Amino acid sequence: MFHSPRLSGNLGDGETISVQHDGKNTPMHTVISKDGTPIAFDRSGEGDALILVNGATSTRKDVAMLADRLTHHFIVYAYDRRGRGDSGDTLPYAPEREVEDIEAIISEAGGSAFVFGHSSGAVLALEAARLLPDKVAKLAMYEPPFIIDDSRPPAPKDYVEHLNELLAAGRPGDAAAYFMTDAVLMPAEVVALMRSTPMWENIEAVAHTIPYDGAIMGDTMRGDPATLQKWAGVTTPTLVMAGGASPSFMRNGAQTFVSILPNAKYLVLDGQTHGPADDILVPALVAFFEG
Repeated sequence: MFHSPRLSGNLGDGETISVQHDGKNTPMHTVISKDGTPIAFDRSGEGDALILVNGATSTRKDVAMLADRLTHHFIVYAYDRRGRGDSGDTLPYAPEREVEDIEAIISEAGGSAFVFGHSSGAVLALEAARLLPDKVAKLAMYEPPFIIDDSRPPAPKDYVEHLNELLAAGRPGDAAAYFMTDAVLMPAEVVALMRSTPMWENIEAVAHTIPYDGAIMGDTMRGDPATLQKWAGVTTPTLVMAGGASPSFMRNGAQTFVSILPNAKYLVLDGQTHGPADDILVPALVAFFEG
């Protein structure tokens, strides 16, 4: 799941280099964001442009299979968010810089694109629709992790602050574990088991970006539906999805959010959890974007 490809070549604006992944050489492209940060992406397929925005800790390699399925309908742009994979990182961080990263890819795609975001990446995609209303043609979101009621405990008030303290102390593994136990609510024993596996090294490699997702979420994980009003003016055609087998807070947040947006619809993917199956997700995305 968390794989670091081996590279050859140099990064530059719009440049293509060779990426060795699972023994195969595939093209990787880069664009330069507004603040000079190189953003790496894969591009494949035919049709209208579709940008995939990952959630916390994931890279473009984690959506490779989804991207491949979607290339039959779209030109798919799967990219590494800043600080992850093959993309650069420029401090200080601000969510607006990540919107600028998406804007740079949209410009590469011709000036307009569909956007699909998963989890906290869905909220980043939503921010792009708010700040780039003429460039995001349609928006699809899967399970933005809004906590708008008491169906689950809210995230700790000092969540991002504590993450940064752990990272500043040189404890990326503890920061990742804190994210999983206190934000995702994974059982501590499951996280302890994960820390003993080879994948943990790759999780630690992107742990410094977990506060980025916390900043993107802001106060929307505190149990207050009023925090969603920030996006009430987004008129982009929007599909908000949740899994029928996911925790109820996911569906509650998605439904409440749809009631706020002026041009949105809600869809439950039966039997799905926070990681939906591609054969269930892809038809829903195709129907929405091509409809």
